[in-house]
Amino acid sequence: MSITIADVAARAGVSKTTVSRVLNGKGELDLRTAERVRQVIEELGYVPSARAVGLARGRTRIVGMLVPSLTWPWMGEVLQGAVDVVESEGYGLLLFTFNRGAESMQQFASQVSSQSFDGLLVIEPEGTLTFIEQLHARGLPVVLIDDRDKRPQFPSVATTNYAGGESAARHLLELGRRRPLVITGVERFGCTHERLDGFRGTYAQAGIELDQRLVFEGDFTHESGRRGVQYALDERLDFDAVFAHNDLSAGGAIQAVRETGRNVPNDVSVVGFDDIPYAEHTEPPLTTVHQPMRQMGQAAARMLMGYFGGTPLPETPQVLPTTLIVRSSTAPKVDSRTRPAPKHRSR
Repeated sequence: MSITIADVAARAGVSKTTVSRVLNGKGELDLRTAERVRQVIEELGYVPSARAVGLARGRTRIVGMLVPSLTWPWMGEVLQGAVDVVESEGYGLLLFTFNRGAESMQQFASQVSSQSFDGLLVIEPEGTLTFIEQLHARGLPVVLIDDRDKRPQFPSVATTNYAGGESAARHLLELGRRRPLVITGVERFGCTHERLDGFRGTYAQAGIELDQRLVFEGDFTHESGRRGVQYALDERLDFDAVFAHNDLSAGGAIQAVRETGRNVPNDVSVVGFDDIPYAEHTEPPLTTVHQPMRQMGQAAARMLMGYFGGTPLPETPQVLPTTLIVRSSTAPKVDSRTRPAPKHRSR
């Protein structure tokens, strides 16, 4: 059986509080008592847990992180960025997911109540923002990653979704693409509106109003990219480009377009959003808007580390820029007279 602080106290003939004070150098102690306790610790081979020592010092040296799921395509990049910073500062990371809904939140709340961590990084599981704001109001330092345009009442790290939509539109316009099909993300997410507004506004500045029939609500999945293309085909809507709100749906769109006999990028150019590793391995490799996900994780973790060191948390969001990454899924528009007639794929 492992040796406990109670075993040390019993052998040394002192209280557990006295052993704790010896371990943490707190309070005034009789030198002979302190020496006797250290000798017993050595004899028994007692090793105090890092958490126990941290709690005794008023700090766990653990950062909590709450995320919706580990299956999101870019989640690994954010986690790695946070871990890079947290571990370099000698802290550990305690990860919570929302996979089981209310049951997951109950487990998370119990860890909050037991003060299992010093601060919290959050990629908001849907419907939990009010609870997280309450934790912050009660004194728990919280930093939100990817605020999805919700502007919470605590610090956050975000990216330029609107500017990302603008850059995708400028690129397609430069290639002569005037009839884009837009496959959006989930409508209730702020990032969906920002990306669409940036894209739509740039086309409007060029004197082109998007055909509302060519705006298809997707759900960030590969299948929704396929469905968006199939919808346009079924409705006999002409399009020469696709702007998908993430890389998975862009990959689905590429497959669906190619199955009609059209060429990507010559007949239909495709742009995604995120720049996850998958984007380099579509056929052809995907032009996409890069989100600095690892840097966002790092920036959020640095905010917490700075706070632990005495630097106040910022009152305004830290916004990291997106960048357009051009690969082989986009190209200048070719004369329609030179391309083969596409095949229409029925359901």
